[in-house]
Amino acid sequence: MPELPEVETTVRGLMPLLEGQRIARLTLNRADLRRPFPVDLVQRMTGATVTGLSRRAKYGLIHTDRDDVMIFHLGMSGRWRTDISEGETHDHLVIETGTGRLLALNDPRRFGSVDLVSGDAETGFAPFAALGPEPLSDAFNARQLAAAFEGRSAPVKTLLLDQRIVAGLGNIYVCEALFMAGISPTKAAGQVPTKRIAALVEAIKAVLVQAIAAGGSSLRDFVHPDGQLGYFSHEWRVYGREGEPCRQCNAPVKRLVQGGRSTFFCGKCQR
Repeated sequence: MPELPEVETTVRGLMPLLEGQRIARLTLNRADLRRPFPVDLVQRMTGATVTGLSRRAKYGLIHTDRDDVMIFHLGMSGRWRTDISEGETHDHLVIETGTGRLLALNDPRRFGSVDLVSGDAETGFAPFAALGPEPLSDAFNARQLAAAFEGRSAPVKTLLLDQRIVAGLGNIYVCEALFMAGISPTKAAGQVPTKRIAALVEAIKAVLVQAIAAGGSSLRDFVHPDGQLGYFSHEWRVYGREGEPCRQCNAPVKRLVQGGRSTFFCGKCQR
């Protein structure tokens, strides 16, 4: 599933193509993805001018001069195709700008979604109400995370994937950040010392910045809007490397299952 860096990369790739552009036509090639498209999506978006794009957690937001915001989630296999000359089977939503450029939301598995809200999306879109702070914002800091961890016996990795504690973190980058901070994924969150929580916050921010700079990871279904693959997967320190030597100590990277997800870690470097 595309995680925060992949969604951020997607949003940044769409910015120069959509910002300031009028949506001349919006076409829906089916009635739904994971859930139905908004019934008035075509009416409200056609003729609107895109005033900006942003990201919240793993959602991309397209803002318009009509005070409407189209919110998309890429699900398991979604991606935006740009500069297309002909349609593909799984192009479920197509935008044509006033300059004739075509952009298509392509989603073979249809686990993605598109929503439309009016006004402030932060307060008007229900899924945002329970989200924690953005991990790259100042609101996500050692004090906030320590408060969220206090008294908790759940594994630290499990809590980092809780979107109510910090928004947008996914399996790959939590594994990588815990390795960078030297913290075992199975350690009870409430037992992580304050100094190590500060190191964890810095590791989370660092790994996300690195991943965004690398264009995200080359996941099976994800590519950038321009068709290029991210290359952060070449820099993975533990994720997906079970049995391979740790890049720091040469001990074999281990894997275990937590909450139905694979966790990769070094038993020697992470305590």
